[in-house]
Amino acid sequence: MAITQDICSTFKQQLFQAQHNFDAGTGDTFYLALYEDTATIAANTTVYTTSGEVSSSGTNYPTGGGALTSLGVSLATATAFLGFTNLTFPSVTLTARGCLIYNSTNANKAVAVFDFGSNKTSTSGDFTVIFPAATALAAVIRLV
Repeated sequence: MAITQDICSTFKQQLFQAQHNFDAGTGDTFYLALYEDTATIAANTTVYTTSGEVSSSGTNYPTGGGALTSLGVSLATATAFLGFTNLTFPSVTLTARGCLIYNSTNANKAVAVFDFGSNKTSTSGDFTVIFPAATALAAVIRLV
């Protein structure tokens, strides 16, 4: 396995430089790209890359992945968090081991890498990335 799950290091720095806006409806555009188990993406990934990105039959998984819909930023006690709606690639044939979330509005800067734990396959069906609930204890991205 070459995918290491983590928030990207440069993203942490860029937050303090106000380079990412996750506001629902008015913020930046974030994408999710899928990667094969041979990909080398980790906390040191700085930008979106096509190296190791999945290939699919058909046209429903485009290079670069799919646009995410932000649920916005929330605060509960001392935890800031954000989430996205689930993302579906319809009628695709592909195998993915993980994904990269990146900011397509801001030079494709990497946000976070996620390992699915094993290869996930879709054969002429929907491939859906299901996000956890956007709560202080479960959100996909949280600052505690």
